[in-house]
Amino acid sequence: MRNPLPRVAAIHDLSGFGRCSLTVVIPILSTMGFEVCPLPTAVLSAHTAIPGFQLFDLTPQLPGFIKHWRDLGLRFDGIYSGFLGSAQQAAMVSDFIDAFSGPDCLVVVDPVMADYGSLYASMPPEMVGEMRRLCAKAHVITPNITEAALMLERPVPDRLEAEEVKEWLLALTKLGPAQPVITSLPLVSRPGQSSVAAHNREDGRFWLAGRPYVPIQYHGTGDMFTSVLTGSLLQGDSLPVALDRSSQFVATAIRTTFGYSGLGHHEILLERAMTSLKTPLESSGYDLLT
Repeated sequence: MRNPLPRVAAIHDLSGFGRCSLTVVIPILSTMGFEVCPLPTAVLSAHTAIPGFQLFDLTPQLPGFIKHWRDLGLRFDGIYSGFLGSAQQAAMVSDFIDAFSGPDCLVVVDPVMADYGSLYASMPPEMVGEMRRLCAKAHVITPNITEAALMLERPVPDRLEAEEVKEWLLALTKLGPAQPVITSLPLVSRPGQSSVAAHNREDGRFWLAGRPYVPIQYHGTGDMFTSVLTGSLLQGDSLPVALDRSSQFVATAIRTTFGYSGLGHHEILLERAMTSLKTPLESSGYDLLT
């Protein structure tokens, strides 16, 4: 019997504390109606922004996990990768995509490796080139502005004009993906907003979405954004609607959390925002990027 639920392979780390990666991906995609098959790349005591984190790299275990899935004859409607525990894993994920994706499988790569102008402490410099090669296998990629700059070998900008954003997106398509998305955009035309932009190579259009900026940074919001984006696209939404749904969900989670005092940057209240995934968009917040 065919599985009645679409199946997504989620290739991410598992952090015991701090809402990110698999502890974000699984509940979001499950709520959106997908069977999530996690392939953990590393196990951490807490995510890497929390000092003193302990990391157990699962690179040696991945070939055995993947072989077992291959023996089971698994196929996926979506493959979604994020944080990788080592540069070697990028080649493994590339091979995984070749082995498990079919003609109708959506491949999403979030090249999680950097933010705020620099690589994460756990990331070796060679990860940039490995992520660049992995993105060539994806239909959709979701780098933040720092990750996009690293992959394009450009300085991280303080501000970007709309025409510059379009040029950055076109440059990312040259790496391979048909639908690049850039998050955490510092747009000149939208001060005070948290903006994301995307390009669809198929129709040549550029899209922009965003919500008013809240003066705090919560960890794990990138994972939330890409998880909702992946689920929305797999549900059949257009790229701009998926962009808008993702932005709205993250904004809801941030505003819900910001109302409480005493919560840390790692304590975004994901669970309080989950019901919004089952309700229609409150408004259409996307625009053509012109």
